[in-house]
Order: sequence, then structure tokens, then C-alpha cells
Amino acid sequence: MSAAAEPQPRAENEPSARAARGRRISLAVALLAGALGAALVLLATSRTWAEGTASVAQGTLPQRANGEDITGLPGALAVVGLAALVAVFAVRRVGRVVVSGLLALTGAGIVVASALGASDKAALEEKASKATGFTDSAIHDVAYTPWPWVALAGGALLLLAGLLALGYGRHWPAMSGRYERSGTEGRTRARRGARPAPDPDRPEELWKALDRGEDPTAQQGA
Repeated sequence: MSAAAEPQPRAENEPSARAARGRRISLAVALLAGALGAALVLLATSRTWAEGTASVAQGTLPQRANGEDITGLPGALAVVGLAALVAVFAVRRVGRVVVSGLLALTGAGIVVASALGASDKAALEEKASKATGFTDSAIHDVAYTPWPWVALAGGALLLLAGLLALGYGRHWPAMSGRYERSGTEGRTRARRGARPAPDPDRPEELWKALDRGEDPTAQQGA
């Protein structure tokens, strides 16, 4: 009977071990997805998204527009998302839920803005107007590059990181803050302050108080 009951504790520990492994995997995936997503968005927005030609008296003038020319939203949201990814580990409880939601929203915003910018030629038309001097200058032979979709993929990775943080973030570790250290030091000082005053007739107690950084004469005066 006792031999048959021995494997039970190991079987009971298996679900908790799987849960801990799942939390570690979610943490690693969120960190990788968030960092890679932000890097992809920042890279993509600095590249050419659209190309075309503007008609001038001497012929045609090629025009190009990068992601920042078309929309500055993905790049700005990528910076916010990267900051939110770091802030997830600096807060707890409700604060972590709020920051995780912000991270997910930045990813969703990048996805929408990148999809809209993938077929936008307003920036090309504006550049053509400046080049030709005509406010209604037309742009021809418009072609789009894959970079808007790279930015969209980066936004999707940030969205994934935010969703993982919302689902598993409450189990992730948090950075120890300065205020926690200050509180610990304060409690330590309080415990030190609760020590009885050293006996002046026992020199070894006076030396111990000095070693702790205490002023034995002040304690006696108190």
C-alpha cells in the first residue's frame, strides 16, 4: 500500500512544474517579440515605402517617400511600446495590467497605421507639388515596397507581447525598486534604534556600538 502511494507526490507536482515552465516560456517569448517588433518598426519606417514620378516641363522627376514621410505614428508607437515593455517589470498588480494593455495597444496601432500607409500616396503628391511648384501636381507610376508590411509585422509582435503580458504578466518577476530598498533600510535602522543603550561599565558593548555606526554617548543621553 505504501509503495503504491509513493508516486503520487511526483504526479501532483507535474502540473505546477508545467505551469512554471509555461510562465518562463511566455516571459521569454514576450521579451523577444517586443524587442524584435520595436526594432522592425523603427527599421521599416526609415526605409522607402512608396516611389513615383512627377511630371515637369523637362520630363519626369522621380519621387520617394519613406515611412516617416507617410506616417510618423508607427515609429512613435514603437518607442512607446519599447518603454512599456521595460515598464512591465517595474510595476506590479494593477500597474502591470495597465502597462501591459498599453503595450498591446501600441502594437495594434502600429498594425492599423502600417496597413493604411501601405497604399498611401499623399506624401508622394506633396513632394511632387514642392518639386514642380504646382499645388495639384500629379504623381505617376506609383510603386510600393514591402517595408510597410515589415512594420505591420513588427506591430503584430508588439501586440503579441502585450497579450502575453496581460495573460501571464502577474506571474512574472518584478525589478526591485529603490523605494523597496529604502524601506528595508528604514526597518533596519528602526531595529537598530530599538537596541538597548550599551552599558558604560562594559567596554566591549561600547566597541560593538561603534562598529555598528552608533553613537553610544547619544543613546545614553536619550
